[in-house]
Amino acid sequence: MVVFLGKGGHTVNRKRVQRLMRLMGLAGMAPGPNTSRRHPTHKVYPYLLRGVAVVRPNHVWSTDITYIRLPRGFAYLVAVIDWYSRKVLSWRISNSMEAIFCVDCLEDALRTYGKPEIFNSDQGSQFTSEAFTNVLTREGVVISMDGRGRVFDNIFVERLWRNVKHEDVYLKGYATMGELMVGLTEYFAFYNDVSWCPTSLCA
Repeated sequence: MVVFLGKGGHTVNRKRVQRLMRLMGLAGMAPGPNTSRRHPTHKVYPYLLRGVAVVRPNHVWSTDITYIRLPRGFAYLVAVIDWYSRKVLSWRISNSMEAIFCVDCLEDALRTYGKPEIFNSDQGSQFTSEAFTNVLTREGVVISMDGRGRVFDNIFVERLWRNVKHEDVYLKGYATMGELMVGLTEYFAFYNDVSWCPTSLCA
């Protein structure tokens, strides 16, 4: 934006552009931190959902991590969703990408909603870690993982991130982790309160 405005005859520095974009609720769409970095020694499971018809709650759950840019660094958001209802079963934010906040999110979903038959994720090191996969193995859940570079294998979570960012984060421009926590709590309550969410899962 600094370069673009400069070409139009507007002399402005990067900090001013950042401040004005925050005030207007604008955010850049450039790629951010790599949230799906694979660990070379972790076991990777095959993708099991190609052609599978998901027709009931707790058949397939899925998870992913995205980043949210804050004025001073990044926050990382993980969520577990049910593929049938699209309901967000659990979510957590963290200022680091350690596996523990993903494990905590998974355990919360299992405590609240029971367990799925199949659990799908990407091949990020948080989800291939023993801390995470051992929870699924303990519960007898079948593990599925996206193919490398196949973003559409986990399309429902990708759509969730698009909605979260465009309908909430980019509009409100959260400044701190505390503000983000309050805002996302309100947003996910709104997101889950939709007419097509099955009563048996939303109750």
